[in-house]
Amino acid sequence: DITRPTQEPPLGSAAYKIASFKPGTEIVWQRVPDYWAAKLPVKIGRENFDRQRFSYFLDDNAAWQAFTKGGLHDIRPENSSRRWNTAYNFPAVQAGDVIKQEFKTASPEPMQAFMLNTRRPLFGDRLVRAALTYPLDFETMNRTLFFGSNTRTSSYFQGTELASSGLPQGKELEILEPYRDKLPPEVFTQEFKLPVYDSPQAERKYLKTAVDLFAKAGWVIKGGKMVNAKTGEPFKFEILGWNDTDQVLSSPYIANLRKIGVDATLRLIDQTQYINRINNFDFDVTISQLGQSDSPGNEQRDFWSSKAADTPGSRNYAGIKNPVIDALVDRVIFATDRDDLVAATHALDRVLLWNYYVVPQHHRSVVWIAYWNKFGIPEKQPTYSGVDQNSWWIDPDKEKALAAKYKSGN
Repeated sequence: DITRPTQEPPLGSAAYKIASFKPGTEIVWQRVPDYWAAKLPVKIGRENFDRQRFSYFLDDNAAWQAFTKGGLHDIRPENSSRRWNTAYNFPAVQAGDVIKQEFKTASPEPMQAFMLNTRRPLFGDRLVRAALTYPLDFETMNRTLFFGSNTRTSSYFQGTELASSGLPQGKELEILEPYRDKLPPEVFTQEFKLPVYDSPQAERKYLKTAVDLFAKAGWVIKGGKMVNAKTGEPFKFEILGWNDTDQVLSSPYIANLRKIGVDATLRLIDQTQYINRINNFDFDVTISQLGQSDSPGNEQRDFWSSKAADTPGSRNYAGIKNPVIDALVDRVIFATDRDDLVAATHALDRVLLWNYYVVPQHHRSVVWIAYWNKFGIPEKQPTYSGVDQNSWWIDPDKEKALAAKYKSGN
């Protein structure tokens, strides 16, 4: 009965089968010796490990400590700029037994952003959403928190030919023209650009821009608080998160918002509760990522469509209900050729950006991996993913040396 939980391993047809598991603790995969696809060209040289053990940690610090000790956690993808730059100085790194390696990627970069839930009336006005974009000082955050390793994201299709730029022209303009009276005028007259905090005067400039936009939307500062000019209601919202990274990303943004009287706060909850609330769109603002491919299609409906806005568990976190965007999504899905797809995606990207449904954050065009020095790794790794761990293999001599030195499973 697939509708009920079970501890019976499911039947599969992949290169590995479940050898054993301990619910909530670990699962062990065993390579299938007569795997049917082993000799297909796309499989040759991959799935080289006889066994893979996945251990579950409820706390990231516990997972980190397990990696530094060795024997349990052999490969660690790293997302924290601070940890990558400051914490990889433990004895095994200094001895060359743990390797840090950076793999470049050429794949589309995800849109990581503060997602503004337009199901909340507070975020229903595009001018308000635009105002919330200006207090995010990416440049200072990148310098002081991320060690200069990140790049600002300015497109939902970052790093691809699908990203919009400049002003619409050619086929893209033809696609947008029928909707001109339903779109922000800036779509046709201005190149979309995010604020750049590149001087001491930039903060004052951009915070003033935010205040001016709030004023156009009917919000003013009184007694140091941003309030509704008619009702006196304070502009107040909560950012929902679940880990320390959410706090790092939110704190500088909240500090700048408070300088213009916006009462923004951060609430961190446990991961299970967080997932349930996100699936049911029970949040004001949250941080999330939306990944894209080089060939967008049906998944765009799950990101942006009016139907998805009312579907629990969809990825339309912003609650977008816009007939023009629905039409542009269909235009992408039913594109007739590559040129048509590129033009349609440019149009969709541009309209999404100018509606300010999210406050874009940043991306990093590399993958950071740290690993215990027991592996053989092909020199050439796929640029579309940065690294393919399934192409690695165990070097028996390195493994024995580590096991002898550290008296562990390594």
